[in-house]
Amino acid sequence: MSDEDIPALEVSDLTKDYGDLIALHPLDLTIDAGSSVALIGHNGSGKSTLLRIVAGLLEPSDGEIEIAGWPIGSLEARATTSFLPDDPVLYDDLSVREHVEYVSRLHGGSGWDDYAESVVTKLGLIDRVDDLPSRFSRGLRQKTSIVLGLVRPFSLLLVDEPFVGLDASGRTAMMELLDEVHSDGASIVVATHEPSFVERVERSIALRDGEVIFDGRASAADVLSLVGA
Repeated sequence: MSDEDIPALEVSDLTKDYGDLIALHPLDLTIDAGSSVALIGHNGSGKSTLLRIVAGLLEPSDGEIEIAGWPIGSLEARATTSFLPDDPVLYDDLSVREHVEYVSRLHGGSGWDDYAESVVTKLGLIDRVDDLPSRFSRGLRQKTSIVLGLVRPFSLLLVDEPFVGLDASGRTAMMELLDEVHSDGASIVVATHEPSFVERVERSIALRDGEVIFDGRASAADVLSLVGA
């Protein structure tokens, strides 16, 4: 099997429960390498739980996950996966530039380079790179988190609600950056209710109460139906 034939993500019989609360029912899911996927569903449907388990931040109750053929939690799986959470995690005493340097080099990247500068510029942060994001607004903190998720090496990008807190120009820039990442060959899985983004991706997977209720190409009308039902 060639590298192109190895799925970016393969989930088998994945479950997550918190005592009597079942967050994910037995879930089987395969995402091909190079895919662009939107993960949709109402709040509490299991989207964030799934992403956090795949990112290695939450232990599953049962089941198996492989990322690019590597078992979840392995160094190889972690090295190939970048996760942008919905609640940015930033250091109080580092500037945007220092965050980029630290995160990029920690994961084997080149630190602050032309790509980092281009991402910061597209997101409207170029004049704030020497400021502390701990003092930023919610939207600027979100933009900083986006930069940090993109400047490290990865082949699978997981994003949880990236458009929340962004203004119109920020949402447009985010969609363009995701398009670029995908066109460069990375697989992207984005949890979002943003209809305009859902219509751009190849595949949408909808969850309801921890179960898959839809898997295919979705329209804006589908998003409203699947999220609101």
